Amino acid sequence: MAKIYYVGDWAVLTGPTFAESPFQFAPKGLEIFNYGTWLKNALESDGKHQVNSVASWDFYKLPPGEYEKILEEYDVIIFSDVEGKLFQLAPDFFVKEEFGGKILIFPDRVKLTNEAVARGKGLMMLGGWYSFTGELGKGGWGRTKFRNVLPVACLEQEDLVESTEGFYPKVTEAGKKVFFESDFEGMPPILGYNETRIIPEGEVLVTIEETGHPLVAVRKVGKGKVMAYTSDPAPHWGLNFVYWEHYNNFWLKCLSLVLPG
Repeated sequence: MAKIYYVGDWAVLTGPTFAESPFQFAPKGLEIFNYGTWLKNALESDGKHQVNSVASWDFYKLPPGEYEKILEEYDVIIFSDVEGKLFQLAPDFFVKEEFGGKILIFPDRVKLTNEAVARGKGLMMLGGWYSFTGELGKGGWGRTKFRNVLPVACLEQEDLVESTEGFYPKVTEAGKKVFFESDFEGMPPILGYNETRIIPEGEVLVTIEETGHPLVAVRKVGKGKVMAYTSDPAPHWGLNFVYWEHYNNFWLKCLSLVLPG
């Protein structure tokens, strides 16, 4: 059984918020929602895999040494809709009581991830407003050393491509080794994606039919593999996609691209 550690696609929903006076703003509700439920269920649907779905804030707060244990224990790591700052900052950097008492440095989680992939782990990098370059550059993956393992190249400016009419997938010749055109029959449109560039090190398996931009790409890194899906596995880009009858099968095929062995 493959063990999968899935970071991202959680949200804290507040409101509605009422302005009841010039001085008072009162939220009338708060809910923690896991948008990763659909992908977790899809990857576990064949009974062969176990997924630990974690909020980005819990990953951020992991103490030194814990992520190293995770990389040893899990076979595949997934990052979805999480910004580069999640890896480049540490909570103690903002605790003024810590300043001056010791030198504050911590293991580089991007470097640890890349090294784990080179040793044979699988990595899935999935899209969203905080993925790849992201909205207003907030994703920032291209500014990290993830650029050395991604199967596509990030843009240097905001990369969101969105349409209320949506976009459809198209399987490439290389992709026909994994996917069939029939796999996508009846697939509802995705409402957006992160634009990326094709690179020689990556193999593009599925493109966006309307633009030719990569949708699914894979790259071998040492003994491991990295897969990129440039749209979101969850709402809002995937709000129709998650209810597609072949959603589970699609993600199991994507997972097969990076499973060790």
